[in-house]
Amino acid sequence: MAKKPNLILIGIDSLRRDHMSMYGYNRLTTPHIDKYAEGGTVFEKLFAPHIPTTAGYSSMLTGRDCFGTDVVALRHKGPLGDHVTTLAEVLGAEGYDTTCVGFQGNPASRGFKNYIQYEAWASDDTGQAPKAELLNDVTIPELKRMAAADAPFFLFMRHMDPHSPYLPPEPFVRMFYDGSETDPKNKSLEPVYAFKPFADYFRSWFKEGLTDAEYVDAQYDGAVAYMDACIASIFQTIETLGIEEETLVIITADHGETLNEHDCYYDHHGMYDCTLVIPLVLRWPGKIAPGVRIPDYCALKDIMPTALDLMKIKPRIKFDGRSLVPLMSGKNRPQESEFYITEATWMRKHGWRTPEWKLICALEPDFHFKPEVELYNLIDDPGELVNVAKKEPAVVEFLRARMLAHIAKRERETGRTNPMYTNLSWHGHDRGPFTSSQEAYDTLHIGSRTTAQKLQAKKD
Repeated sequence: MAKKPNLILIGIDSLRRDHMSMYGYNRLTTPHIDKYAEGGTVFEKLFAPHIPTTAGYSSMLTGRDCFGTDVVALRHKGPLGDHVTTLAEVLGAEGYDTTCVGFQGNPASRGFKNYIQYEAWASDDTGQAPKAELLNDVTIPELKRMAAADAPFFLFMRHMDPHSPYLPPEPFVRMFYDGSETDPKNKSLEPVYAFKPFADYFRSWFKEGLTDAEYVDAQYDGAVAYMDACIASIFQTIETLGIEEETLVIITADHGETLNEHDCYYDHHGMYDCTLVIPLVLRWPGKIAPGVRIPDYCALKDIMPTALDLMKIKPRIKFDGRSLVPLMSGKNRPQESEFYITEATWMRKHGWRTPEWKLICALEPDFHFKPEVELYNLIDDPGELVNVAKKEPAVVEFLRARMLAHIAKRERETGRTNPMYTNLSWHGHDRGPFTSSQEAYDTLHIGSRTTAQKLQAKKD
């Protein structure tokens, strides 16, 4: 009897699609992933509808939307509900050896047999953070162990380089920057330093005297390029082990990232497309066609049913997502081109995205003092810079009705209330919703990298 196929899932935290050279970015940030993807299939319109990390990975690793998982908040209370089954649990029941690297303690990581951690936050003696090398140090030996065993395996790794703090090692620090980052005449970071909720966090990793926002953006790109170079070692190990033809490799992200834009400053909150649009590559020589790019809309909830479909595993699960295999086989699949979007990171908002419009509605006041309703024409204004909600009230009401109808439909189907309505302590404070933007501004605060790390690793 043939051995069951292996699965390697590379989850890259905070990787925005439009900063990858594979998707046309003008900086060569991902040459190794670009080359590797030529041997597989690339999806050009993968979205992460539920921001941030906890909600994103919950959808990716269960095949469910936020109504299916009940998970919308970074600081999700309690474990993942027992009404869902994770990808690790499905494969474990099929006799797979399962290992999770860098994601222990998150509700979405339930069901792995082995958990391995690495340092993904602290800097080294040079002041930089070699996150991907540290991941490789623990992952490559584990990959070799799993490949040598008799059982098929599922290896999930969570890369953190594109997640702030952006501290790539040399020579990536200045790979995309050749300016004077401490020029006192440059005032581009003044609004960032003035944003009190995050200012202390930024100062904990910004270099002394930094004034140029373009330098920080270049550090993000440098971190992506550094990670890409390190991921090449994973690709090489797969080849050296001779397991390419028996291993499905998936490369994706939990969400994108906001740089110095939309007043959200080097984080992944806000439901702008820089945060929603992410990459997806599937490679399996002999099973997945090489050199194919698919422009259809898809979402994180589609990844688990796709992986299981390719691996010929049929659990008795009714997924919210749908397999992408028909698209990969050249067949038609009805597109889900408009969809519900949510965020409960530093703001509690939801909305509705279509190919033409983006509606964002606040469920409580946010700490950026943004208007309660935002509407963007994605055709005329792809950067989402001009809020036309007041000019287009009919469009606002049309999209709001579409959103509310979808919420009502999903509540009926799941028998549960929209988790965006029930997660009132999303902010991690022992209180109810904020009543004003000033109250939110005065309450929410990241003080250091340690604080940020604790938010990501929260276990309850």
